Amino acid sequence: MSIFNKLGGVLGTSKELDVEEYMNSAEMENVDVMNEPADFYIKPVALQQESDLALIEDELRRKNIILLNISEMAKRPNTLKGLIDKLKDYVQKTNGDIARLDDAKILLTPTKVKIIKSRRQAPKK
Repeated sequence: MSIFNKLGGVLGTSKELDVEEYMNSAEMENVDVMNEPADFYIKPVALQQESDLALIEDELRRKNIILLNISEMAKRPNTLKGLIDKLKDYVQKTNGDIARLDDAKILLTPTKVKIIKSRRQAPKK
């Protein structure tokens, strides 16, 4: 008998607790049981429509870093360009930064976080 079943019996609950189901539930989505809460996070966001800009701007205001997946929006290049221009304007106004990592990913940073865009060469041996 598992500890959860024993606890259920002591607490008077008859339903068995499926730990995996509990850990995958929506209420546990943003809980990190191994570490204390962080001050800031790196959050993956998929850009699928213009309304996603509000979410991105909100996360940047909360000082989180955004790893933006643009693969879905890349199917509509004109729309994508307009949305990226709006994001560029936003990060410039807030003293953040933006950089394209590859064809499908863009990195956005909040206020006072800058991205070094030049690659350093490894020292030669």
